Parts: sequence; C-alpha cells; structure tokens
Amino acid sequence: MAIILDEISRTFQEYLLLPGCTTTEHTHDKISLKAPIQRYHKSEGMKAKLNIPIVSSAMQAVTGSKLSVALARKGGCGFIFCSQSIEDQAKMVRQVKEHKAGFVESDSNLSPSATLADVIELRNKTGHSTIAITEDGGKHSKLLGLLTSKDFWEFKDDLSKPVSEYYTPSEKLIFGEVGISLQEATDKLWQSKKECLPIIDKNGALHSLVFRKDFYDHKTNPDELTDDKKKLFVGAALNTYDYMDRAGSLIEAGVDVMVLDSSDGYGEWQKNAALELREEYGSDIILGGGNVVTAEAFRYLADVAKVDFVKVGIGGGSICITREQKGIGRGQASSVMEVAKERDKYFQETGHYIPICSDGGLSSDTQIIIALAMGADFVMMGRYFAMTSESPTPKISHKGRVYKPYWGEGSNRARNWQRYSQSSSKTLTFEEGVDAYVPYSGNMSETLDVTVLKLKSTMSNVGVNSLNDFHKNAKLVRVSEMTLVESGTGSVEQLDRILSEEK
Repeated sequence: MAIILDEISRTFQEYLLLPGCTTTEHTHDKISLKAPIQRYHKSEGMKAKLNIPIVSSAMQAVTGSKLSVALARKGGCGFIFCSQSIEDQAKMVRQVKEHKAGFVESDSNLSPSATLADVIELRNKTGHSTIAITEDGGKHSKLLGLLTSKDFWEFKDDLSKPVSEYYTPSEKLIFGEVGISLQEATDKLWQSKKECLPIIDKNGALHSLVFRKDFYDHKTNPDELTDDKKKLFVGAALNTYDYMDRAGSLIEAGVDVMVLDSSDGYGEWQKNAALELREEYGSDIILGGGNVVTAEAFRYLADVAKVDFVKVGIGGGSICITREQKGIGRGQASSVMEVAKERDKYFQETGHYIPICSDGGLSSDTQIIIALAMGADFVMMGRYFAMTSESPTPKISHKGRVYKPYWGEGSNRARNWQRYSQSSSKTLTFEEGVDAYVPYSGNMSETLDVTVLKLKSTMSNVGVNSLNDFHKNAKLVRVSEMTLVESGTGSVEQLDRILSEEK
C-alpha cells in the first residue's frame, strides 16, 4: 500500500510569532534585509545577494521589464517569464539592463525626416516623452537634437510634418561627454535647470541620457540592486526544452540570474538541464531550480543538480489548481519548514549554503513574514505584483472598481505547456491554472514600502537585526481556530462598514 505520512499539511495562517526582547539596537535603520540568491561556502560568505528578500514570479501577467526595473530599484529582483519567444524575453532583459546608475541608453530615437505621427506612435509604444533625433535614427549615431512633448501639440500641429521643424537643435542643448560622473552630470542638470542631459562621445555620437527624474529615483531608492557595472539586477526563467539556446541569448543580453521554471522540479529533466548549463557556463551563472516540497527533493537539486537556490512550493499559488487537478502538493508552511531544516543540515554536512525561496501561498504581508521566519531566504510572489501599475496587464474598470487581469502559467491563456509534464503532446491537455482578475493596488513602490516596514517592525519585535538571526531566533506557535477569531475585529463595528450599510 501507499506510504502514509502521519502529519498534517500546514499553512502560514496556522502560526504566530512570539515576541523576543527588543533592545535599543533593534531599530529599523540597523536591520539588514540582505538575502543570498547564490550558493556559497561558509569559508567565503555570501556572494550575490538581494537587498530585500522579495522577487516576482516568472509569469506573463506579472513580470515584464517595467516591473523588473521598479523592483530592482527597491532592492528585489524580477524574473522575466519564459513562455514567450527567446528574442522577446532577451529584449525584456536588455530593457532592464539599459538602466545604469542614472545613465540610460536611449531606445526612443528618430531621424529628422520622421513625422510627428511617427513621434506619437513611438511615444505610445515606449511611454517616453523625450526622443533623441539622430542622423539616421540610431541610438548611437550623431545627435542632432531632442524632441519633447513641449515642442509640439498633437491636437493643433500637422502630424504629417517632419520633426526637423520642431526639435531643439544640438547647439541649444547642454551636453555631457563620455566619462563624466553621475554627480557631475546631475550638477549640470541642476545648474542648467534642464530635465535631460545627453551624453555624447568625441565625435558627437549619442552615448546615453541622464534624466533629472532618474537621479531623484536613485537618491530615493538607497536599496537599489545593481550588478558590478551598476546596471539594474534582473532575472529570467528557463524551461527544460530550449534551455541552452534561451540561456545563451539571456546571458548575452546581460541577465544576472536564471531559474529553471517547473511546477515540479524533482526529476531528471531539470537535473540534466542544470548540469548541461553548468558544463557550458560553469559557476559564472547563477542558476536556481524547483519547485519542490520535500527534503529529498531539495537534496536532489542541491547535491545532484548543483543549483544555486531552490524554489519551494507546489499548488499554493492563488491562481494555481495543481492540487485540485492532480492531488499533488503540500501546505506551504510544512514545505518551507522541512526544506529549511534540510538546507541547514546540508550546510552543516558540506559547508555549502543553498538559499531557498518560498513560492506561493502568500496572501498577506503577515504570511510573507512568517515564511521568512520559518527559514525562507526570500519569497517569490505573483498576485502581489500582478495588482500593481507596473505589471504588464491593462487596468479594467467594473462596477466602479479597478482590476487587472491575472492568469496562471498553467492556464490555457498562458499556453505554457513546457512548464508542465502532462503528455507527449506539446499542448496543455488540462489546465493547472486559472484565468482571473485581481483588484488594482496602485504603485508597486508604495505597496512594497509598507511590506518592508512591517517586516522590519516584526524583526524588531522578535529582537533580531538580520534574516539569518531571524531564522535562528524566531519562535512560532500554532494557533487554534478561536485564536484566529480573537485576532480579528469581530467585537467592534468598523466605521467604513457602518457608513457602507447606511448608504
């Protein structure tokens, strides 16, 4: 007969943290949220790391270049989805890597013969209001001038006219030369009261642009995550089919970290892909694997497949129905606790630390905190980011409320058959994800700032200043059904509810 484990599959909602002693040293400014994203030996210490322990899911409705840029600026990492062409995924990675400590490679360029109609089309495509006018319309050809939304009025001007009649010529612009520091560039912007400073080489060719707004973004995001060249940090997903070609293009585009994206990573397909990638690229790449829910599966990916980090979770996502469809999965709390225990055991035995990522089953800031307390090095979320203005989907209004579309990679809409081993046919025979809508939450930065603040506040209550100490010193207790009732606000009437009923 089948092996029956005498345990209950637990969720994060079933636990609460006990407070520890908070000293004067446990203040928010002294709490570090840095988390490893690459395996390391105890003799070396942490290598690549996140500045906050939060990454976004590699999903069509979640992570494009816009969200990846916004998340890297806050200290996390976006994982761009692989259920698209290799060319399109690599293009998204390049769009993120174009951001370099305030120096931005211009991807909105036109020749002087282009029309105002071309300008509007390009502006709608990129969202950029500043367009570089170059000799041949290339991003690195001779700069002739700049055209901004202030130079013409689309509702009054003749859109068939060439931009040569409207742009501000180069002799009226303030320039910086290649080699100028960001501080020097921003000083020029401040002194000239300009919004944009073109950076040119000795031949007058456009190199990059520095924007006043970008400098403000850098100054207001001290946790910004960058590579060794000061370009924003970005991740991308791989499948187990075209992984060699896809990885080559992503690496060429500048990707910082990749993950083998599978609903169940405990198998030879993922092991073979990981080992082949290691043979080709060695330790130069950061490669994650998953997903798993048991100690044995973690050890398989860490010890046999040699991955850098392991994703934990099967069937816990808000739009995932794998458990319902196939009876496969495990409560996310139970999964994280078992895998974290095995990770620590593996570290003691080998000296190699393999970070783990809790993926799925996180429906609130509280549950993010509990997942990290239970041992997750960082968390991956889909719904959390799908609700924000930076996710790739359009806003939809219904009955006075605003929503955003959100669908699983296992849904027919995603057509991501490579992620699921269902049959020999290159299609989804049945769905393991749903197509839905989530309420619009607004700007990601504001949402994430609140989450980070809650995490630091909790760590202060527990009496720890790092995630490593959080793992070691956190004390959790199981809660009863009545504890959950007691935790709520059932004995009082909330004002918004009263006003709603009066209407």
